Amino acid sequence: MTVQPFRHLGLKLLSLGLAILLWFTVAGEPLVERGLQAALQFQNVPEGFALVGPVPSTVEVRVRGSSTLLGGLGSSDVVAVVDLGTARSGRRLFTLSPAEVRAPFGVDVAQVSPSTIPLVLERAGRRFVPIAPVIEGQPAPGFVVGEVTAVPMSVEVVGPISRLSELQEVITEPVSITDATETIETSVGVGVSDDALRLPEATMATVTVTIESADPQQVSRRVTVRFKNLAPTLGASPEAPMVTVRARGPRPALDGFRSDLIDAWIDLAGLGAGRYTVPVQVELGPELIVDGIEPAAIEIDIR
Repeated sequence: MTVQPFRHLGLKLLSLGLAILLWFTVAGEPLVERGLQAALQFQNVPEGFALVGPVPSTVEVRVRGSSTLLGGLGSSDVVAVVDLGTARSGRRLFTLSPAEVRAPFGVDVAQVSPSTIPLVLERAGRRFVPIAPVIEGQPAPGFVVGEVTAVPMSVEVVGPISRLSELQEVITEPVSITDATETIETSVGVGVSDDALRLPEATMATVTVTIESADPQQVSRRVTVRFKNLAPTLGASPEAPMVTVRARGPRPALDGFRSDLIDAWIDLAGLGAGRYTVPVQVELGPELIVDGIEPAAIEIDIR
């Protein structure tokens, strides 16, 4: 292929002339100076260590250049870098000079403030911490919040060992239950409120908030009472006394409330032959409470 250096020569000369004109225009501008907040970055953090305590995110930087360059300059265009490659554990002072500030070509860094950055490095670790769901709002009138669960129940957190030892829980994004009348199940993000700690990767949790009727329902069942701790050489009558047990609780729990699941007994420990009036004791399933026993005590003959 034949090279034609003089092809479109006019356009090439015009472009060259415009470039030279632009250079003279910029070069002829007076130098100006302005201050701005520059982002502070940390590089080469030693393996197995983490920064602790208040860590500045920006520094004040004064830059110098043409008014055209500085006029279009934003805070994100200038970055101050602290190299932690030689840092050791404990509290240290790191010098920050204009040479550690990255700026666009043609922009000179005149000053950085502060010129020293105090930092604390500490051994890093990791541990699993329980997830605490955050609930916002109130259910509809006549309803209350029951059980609240999160799956997974815990999540791994990494960071300075001293902060990890103090961390009791991590939290979820808020789950709104405003005017809810039925159980809510939703997937939300999980996070740590301490800036020195973090999750190794983004984590979601499924939060379930049980919404129940505020007015517990009530049912009753006839159940047989058993004798407990009766001496082996003695007998008792009546042999199979019965009582009526009333229970209160949320409707889902009451739906499974059967006589054969109710444990009712009379404790005869230490009683010899004779006639006694002994109170009836009852144990129900989870979420249910005893609302009454009829009769509450039974007359027993021990022989």
